[in-house]
Amino acid sequence: MDIQTIALFVAPATALLALFYGVILAKRVLAEDEGSEKLQQIAKAVREGSMAYLSQQFKVVGIFIAILSVLIALGLGIGMAVTFLIGAIFSATIGYFGMWIAVRANVRTANNAQKGLNPALKTAFSAGTVNGMLVVGLGLLGVSLIYMWSYFSFISQGTDVVAKNATNVLVGYGFGAALLALFMRVGGGIFTKAADVGADLVGKVEKGIPEDDPRNPAVIADNVGDNVGDCAGMAADVFESYALTIVAAMILGGNMFGLKGVVFPLLARSGGILTSILGTFFVKAKNDRENPLNPLIRGFMVAAVSAIVIFMGLAIFLLGEPKAGYAAVVGIVSMLMLLYVTKYYTGPGEKPVVEIAKASQTGSGTNLIAGLSVGMASTFFSVIIVAATIYVGYLLLGFYGISLAGMGMLATTGIIMSLDTFGPIADNAQGMVEMAGLKGKAAQITSSLDAVGNTTKALTKGFAVGSAAVAASSLFATYFEATGLTSIDIANPKVFVGLLIGSSLAYLFSSRLIGSVGRAAFEVVEEVRRQFKEIKGIMEGKTLPDYSKAVAIVTAAAQKELVIPALMVVILPILTSLLGAQALGGFLGGVVVSGLLLAFFMCNTGGAWDNAKKYIEDGNFGGKGSDTHKAAVVGDTVGDPLKDTAGPALNPMMKIVQIVALLIAPFVITFIGK
Repeated sequence: MDIQTIALFVAPATALLALFYGVILAKRVLAEDEGSEKLQQIAKAVREGSMAYLSQQFKVVGIFIAILSVLIALGLGIGMAVTFLIGAIFSATIGYFGMWIAVRANVRTANNAQKGLNPALKTAFSAGTVNGMLVVGLGLLGVSLIYMWSYFSFISQGTDVVAKNATNVLVGYGFGAALLALFMRVGGGIFTKAADVGADLVGKVEKGIPEDDPRNPAVIADNVGDNVGDCAGMAADVFESYALTIVAAMILGGNMFGLKGVVFPLLARSGGILTSILGTFFVKAKNDRENPLNPLIRGFMVAAVSAIVIFMGLAIFLLGEPKAGYAAVVGIVSMLMLLYVTKYYTGPGEKPVVEIAKASQTGSGTNLIAGLSVGMASTFFSVIIVAATIYVGYLLLGFYGISLAGMGMLATTGIIMSLDTFGPIADNAQGMVEMAGLKGKAAQITSSLDAVGNTTKALTKGFAVGSAAVAASSLFATYFEATGLTSIDIANPKVFVGLLIGSSLAYLFSSRLIGSVGRAAFEVVEEVRRQFKEIKGIMEGKTLPDYSKAVAIVTAAAQKELVIPALMVVILPILTSLLGAQALGGFLGGVVVSGLLLAFFMCNTGGAWDNAKKYIEDGNFGGKGSDTHKAAVVGDTVGDPLKDTAGPALNPMMKIVQIVALLIAPFVITFIGK
């Protein structure tokens, strides 16, 4: 049996195995007890708010996707439109079911915290792993199905024709995944941060009540936001990068190695899924006193080391080119380095975070200044890692080496997504324990899980930004393949104009999203103030607030802001292409450069402000309620829309413009020229 036939069955079989493993874990989570009636009531409110939001979002997005599908079918063919729909549907499915399990695991994690660390950790991580298996399973399954279609349709014409047709329509799959990711990131980011900012400004700053206090009218909206932003949004975002790195590697690998180069990414991703599953078996706390981060790191390291072995084996025995393995290993190592840099600049208790907390003693102004300084420094070192990854990958195997480095960065996606989704589940569980009034062991354990969850969320943001940049660079390389360009000259005024326009897009895009959070948060603040003033007995705990009002406000705001950012990233590259293929190339380069810098800056700055606030809340520099704490809350409030809305949304934005350029490249060359 030849290698392409093996790949036909191994890749989809491994994808199905991942989905099956996810189903098993989901059943185990759902078999756990939800706890007391009060816990169940809180969980029901969060669950209903989350699913109602997502249902409303899909109604808005569905119209946009349907219109685009028709336009793609008319302009680029039925095959491209079908793969576009598959990518969009798979991305939506991941977002929906990832959040579905998360809003059922949170209450079970809270209840199991009364039993001990390991039961609570196991529940939260297992639910996170369901999300991870959805991302890698559907990501590989979609690409595998497209490859199988091409193989059975064109094998009679030779393997080169199989590779060409598979890679052509795969661009549509990537576009569908990327566009849905943008919608999920934009909508979820606006929802979660508008609710969070509104809840904090009135609850913490004005009323002096703790976070997740049931007296806060925006507390349920805040907990719902954790799910729609960090579960649904992040899952769709990473799925898109996961799919696009396979697409780019298949396109470039087919050009360099023929069908073997197309098959290599499929088998490498299959191996990555197996190593991620293996890693999950090592996530188990030794006792209640162990730092919950340690078992998570153990599982991740097992997956990473195993992935290196798989990549090197395939490179040597399939391609006969060890450099392919080296390029992938470069990606894995750079991903570890990015996680370290992110941890240093944003981690609880790290020197930069302590410096921000210390600066808060003299007011919110110095808090903001210190945070901006830390964020800028972190951006430099993060970008150096990404730049080194791209350059070393290119030295090893040209543009194909860059795409393989991107695959390496995403080799452990299954377990990375488990760690990321663990964060909002632990956050929700801690909030539920607070709202239900549970004390003792439960409060201590959920607090420790929440602290670790905040760390894993921050780390995976750095991972998502870095992998998005490398994926966008891989797609940038495929644009040169599609247009026949070998280089672009920035001394050419048209190219330089394209570069400037592309660089400015990230700022316009971010401005729109940050402004949306501000407008929605203002409405939430007004509503929370109104309820405290008009509903008697809230502060005394005698009367429950109307939680549904805040949920309705942020849901409406998120839907209203969905379409314009999407139109920006689709229309602007088309308009720039009127200057020619080289100008469009300059535009794409500008988008990657400014998008990468801004994304790192916003995610790391916001993360540092957030943990500086938490460091003070742990009893340092005056603790909760002090003037230092109030100054830190201001910094955290400013950082919220940066790290959880605009920053993460730049990831899909960087990739969508590259895909739009790939789709229109033939028309640009034919009708406008280079």
